[in-house]
Amino acid sequence: MELALSVRNLVKSYGAVQAVRGLSFEVRAGEIFGLLGPNGAGKTSTIECVIGLRQADGGEITVCGVDAIRYPREVKRRIGVTLQATALPDKITPREALRLFASFYRDHARPEDLIERFSLGEKADANFETLSGGQKQRLAIALALINNPEVLFLDEPTAGLDPQSRRELHEVIGQTRAAGKTVVLTTHYIEEAQQLCDRLAVVDGGRVIASGTPAELIASAKSPPHVTFTTAVAPEVGRLRGLAAVTGAKVTGQTATLHTTHPSQTIIDLVNLLQTQPGNELVELAIHKPSLEDVFIELTGRSIRD
Repeated sequence: MELALSVRNLVKSYGAVQAVRGLSFEVRAGEIFGLLGPNGAGKTSTIECVIGLRQADGGEITVCGVDAIRYPREVKRRIGVTLQATALPDKITPREALRLFASFYRDHARPEDLIERFSLGEKADANFETLSGGQKQRLAIALALINNPEVLFLDEPTAGLDPQSRRELHEVIGQTRAAGKTVVLTTHYIEEAQQLCDRLAVVDGGRVIASGTPAELIASAKSPPHVTFTTAVAPEVGRLRGLAAVTGAKVTGQTATLHTTHPSQTIIDLVNLLQTQPGNELVELAIHKPSLEDVFIELTGRSIRD
């Protein structure tokens, strides 16, 4: 499949601090690719090297087949960028900003089309300072798309937004991919990476420590699924440990947790067991599978919020 971005053995240091340590990943054309990791993992430094804001100390970067280190100006013609903060004059309006940015390019999108696409019609002629956080971010992405880029880079696009604004921006990002753009984003929100990204790379300490689709990463989790259930009568832990595929059992009052390699087999055995106990029945049951956060903790030994 055609590659929109290839990063090989990227290195970036700030004095004695090595922020990026031989980082490598590839992004396929037409996908949403995420760099997931905590603050300070090296995500922003990586993006800044790719888009030409910082000079890499080592490694190779290719964007749309162009060597980004040798030909940064050519790469900038092919990309759009939204950084963590967008600074515009307080009194400029979204319509004015989009028309101004359009004037910088020979080939550009129509500002009016972007205003409609990003639901900025009601605020098109309002001062930038009056826009909400979500509206400012939608405008920032619209500005990044004014030159019809092949690849859109978003650095922590939803940081600091309220849940509603975050959901709205997720829809915008999905629509951007649906329009044929490749999207590369950084985030420290695990649920955001899992919801938005076709594939992602887990970054920690300036390195990629795992990559794949969210489903592939979750499937690689070492911790087994577990079944939690509540019964009318407290279950006997000894009998629970004898159920099919159970590797561990814990009982607290009338609630039990079973670690199992095959949840469906365990549940069948559990139901059969309860049928032999008159007056006992299931009150509640849930299957818990490893999450992307569980995988991150396994890989790094800590929560992404640490």
